[in-house]
Amino acid sequence: MRSPAVAGQFYPGSGAELRHQLEEMLHNVSDAIELPVLGAVVPHAGYIYSGPVAAEVYSRLSKRDCFVILGPNHHGVGAPIALSRDSWKSPMGEVLPDLELADALAGTIIDYDEVAHLHEHSIEVQIPFLQARFQDFKILPISMGLQDEETAVEVGEELGKAIRKIGHSCTIIASSDFTHYESQEVARKVDSQLIEAILNMDVPELYARVYRHNATACGYGPIAATITAAAALGASSGKLQRYATSGDITHDFSQVVGYGAITFT
Repeated sequence: MRSPAVAGQFYPGSGAELRHQLEEMLHNVSDAIELPVLGAVVPHAGYIYSGPVAAEVYSRLSKRDCFVILGPNHHGVGAPIALSRDSWKSPMGEVLPDLELADALAGTIIDYDEVAHLHEHSIEVQIPFLQARFQDFKILPISMGLQDEETAVEVGEELGKAIRKIGHSCTIIASSDFTHYESQEVARKVDSQLIEAILNMDVPELYARVYRHNATACGYGPIAATITAAAALGASSGKLQRYATSGDITHDFSQVVGYGAITFT
């Protein structure tokens, strides 16, 4: 079992306190209507900063057999593309892995390696949101240490192929923050360029803009893989549910981090 690495830091370590915080954030989404979401982009900062933005996605998700969660590998340890076959524990309980989907990915670019997940927060912080919304679901965490376009597209293609093969209902979730530690003005300008390409589900243009603007979004690879997989499952358009920055919380606009909530249907 994979134990929490950032409970009590990024989110409350008490199950009761965590559930209360999540239910409050989900309840505060004013127009939450469940959608047939095939893919999504959500942030992964501390809940006080990015939780309300993430809630804009999670409040709209429909029940699925499995939620595939793709996150960047901030620590650089483990296999370059690594899925976890462990159950994952949070303060709200245990979530089981979709081993049938993991088996369907055997022999692809997506390796099996638990080391890549031991200390990584980008996937961990998504699990309590799912637990607050649903019961009886499985997850497939995939950590991406390699985020180049060719790798990301291959990950997405293999995911789409495996999901169609086994017939499970799945939503692919990309865990990513956007601009890091720039002014509010710069963050909003650069992030709007990336988000435009993401909403158009245009992976080559996303990478062109990442390089053109020297963007510091940490999970552009997971985003590209999610776009590719969601398109393979039938998604045709993206919608921005909310954008905000850490400055909107701290009121320090000199160095902010950008957060986007995006759904693909």
